[in-house]
Amino acid sequence: MIAAKRPSTVVDAVAHTIVGQREVVESLILGLIAGGHILLEGVPGLAKTLACRALAAAIGGEFKRIQFTPDLLPSDIIGTRIFDQRTATFSTVRGPIFANVVLADEINRAPAKVQSALLEGMQERQATIGPESLAFPVPFIVLATMNPLDTDGTYALPLAQMDRFLMKILVSYPSRDEELAIVERFGADVPAIVRDVAGPADIIEWQAEARRVHIEPSLREYVVEIVRATRDPRASPYFETGASPRASLALVQLARARALLEGREFAIPDDVRRLAPAVLRHRVQFGHRLYADGLEAEDVIARTVGAVRAP
Repeated sequence: MIAAKRPSTVVDAVAHTIVGQREVVESLILGLIAGGHILLEGVPGLAKTLACRALAAAIGGEFKRIQFTPDLLPSDIIGTRIFDQRTATFSTVRGPIFANVVLADEINRAPAKVQSALLEGMQERQATIGPESLAFPVPFIVLATMNPLDTDGTYALPLAQMDRFLMKILVSYPSRDEELAIVERFGADVPAIVRDVAGPADIIEWQAEARRVHIEPSLREYVVEIVRATRDPRASPYFETGASPRASLALVQLARARALLEGREFAIPDDVRRLAPAVLRHRVQFGHRLYADGLEAEDVIARTVGAVRAP
């Protein structure tokens, strides 16, 4: 079965609200199709929150935003049990994580106890409140934001949690023309958000279609060689810790999702090559030699991916 509506309609709907940032918009839809979570890193004011709201509106899903702060509690995310004195029973109050699109704003401002509560939900897609284990709505995606500049009062995300994110997207400044278009379009008005161009049933069907996208055995080998290159000191002496096999799985899932987004029934090497940096950048750790040699992490990742021969 093929869904009547296509993923490109959601891309166009979100792009109607977000000027430029094409990579960010497409990455959100790819994460939705692949069934994974996205980490967005960029300075304030680059429409990260607006893009997440626009995505939820376009798919007709429920959107919840959680502002992460140092005094946040796990119950503020997953919910709690409340005693009703009239009936002498406990009732369950669900937290904001029970939504289709959950925005974890400034995720690195909450302590480890809160991070662990979010980690369970991201991995298990359910939350345990008292004696009950409650499933999240379908589809379910966590979109988390980080500010790379203001590190005061922040907590380093555990490596296990970073690894749960399918991709890490770097949100950059718009070009001059794009910024001028932003001022002209939204300078005196609230950004228009396009709603309900697709539904949760369409997303579920796209996910099923993506799993049927063909990947040649040689392309699977290409994926594995790219990920293994981050663990090989001979490939690059700058990596201290390489990516796990979860990176290989994520790269295959995203290659299938990109093929579906572009209307293909098969994935190609360019899918893997284009998506590899977003899959790897938050899963690898660099040694001190990188900084001693004055290199940028993104350049090393790009060089490593480019050195692996494509099929």
